[in-house]
Amino acid sequence: MRGQAGISRLERPQMIPTEHDDPINAQILAVSEDLVAGFQRQPFHVIAEQSGVPLDTVLERIRAMLEAGVIRRVRQTLLATKLAHGALCAWRVPEEKLSAIFDYMFQKDPFSGHVVTRSTDQQVSGSGYRLWTTLKVPQGESLEEHADVLKKIVGAEEYILMPANGVFALGVGHVRRRGLEPGAKIDEPAEMMTTTTVELTPVEWDVLLALKEELAPEEVIANCWDARATKAGVSLEEFFTIAEGLNKKKVIGRFSTFLEHVKPSETGKKVTRFNGLFHWAVPKGMEQQAGGEVGRHHCMTHAYWREGGPKFGNVNIMGVVHGTEKEKVLEHKAAIDRHLESCGIPVSYTNVFWGGRSEIKPSEISPKIYEEFHANPPAFEG
Repeated sequence: MRGQAGISRLERPQMIPTEHDDPINAQILAVSEDLVAGFQRQPFHVIAEQSGVPLDTVLERIRAMLEAGVIRRVRQTLLATKLAHGALCAWRVPEEKLSAIFDYMFQKDPFSGHVVTRSTDQQVSGSGYRLWTTLKVPQGESLEEHADVLKKIVGAEEYILMPANGVFALGVGHVRRRGLEPGAKIDEPAEMMTTTTVELTPVEWDVLLALKEELAPEEVIANCWDARATKAGVSLEEFFTIAEGLNKKKVIGRFSTFLEHVKPSETGKKVTRFNGLFHWAVPKGMEQQAGGEVGRHHCMTHAYWREGGPKFGNVNIMGVVHGTEKEKVLEHKAAIDRHLESCGIPVSYTNVFWGGRSEIKPSEISPKIYEEFHANPPAFEG
């Protein structure tokens, strides 16, 4: 089997450890997963400086983990909520077609990002919505129109779109979050990020599209942006200037090494075994306060204000926690529940939707690709 660089996994130098829990790899990953904020001219230098691991070792280890599939991608993330219309989408589909529809959303629809099957421990509001995706469409396009097309293609029964009104936590940090005590949190409530879209110039789009593509193993080098500037058709200094301008417009996320956190490594190790999508319904007018209190907890990888409506118990605060033990994930939720109560925030409904099968890819935001998709949608083979 050959990895992305065309090198057989059996041919890789066996002396380079690639498991996420190797001490040096863990030291690197504790920084590289989600602590390199914004655009950096030399992101791997930043990882080396913050982790205390020499640059050459950082490059060697990240490259080896990427080739081994332990890291599934290395890329500059974008705050897509500023660049495209997006929503969490819950799908009710025929159970016998669930697997085939999952495959279509992941493999054939460029605008569906996270694709996850979810289940609940008991039959409650929303339990019938087994497929969950993130959905984005370019500025000026309609989420409903795209979802309607998908619904018709795959034969889904119903969907519910839940755009984010506010974002309180957006990171990963699986290695860094290991061993957290339930209830551990920052000193102040999380600040709410808005989702107002930003308009860009054509050259800004050129740089942004070159910037966002994931790095191949051979691009994991000290000066990783040189080739991307050439791809964007600008000088390196102009590339840096435009990227830093995009950073100021708050459309740049973090530079990140994304671990394969669901599938096992070659030796059978998993980064996480359970992920819970937590739901809380709080009184209208208290969403920002509640989101800030939820988002301040270190265990939260994502926290949003989203309106689920009556079919989801009128949930309006959602968040995700990952862990290797189900009971520990539930302990984190219980600690957040107690904290909300201590803050005087009543909760009329709460639930956990457990993740099952999961695939993740960056959602496309290109207007050209959107036009091409709708002109000739891929066939559903279900």
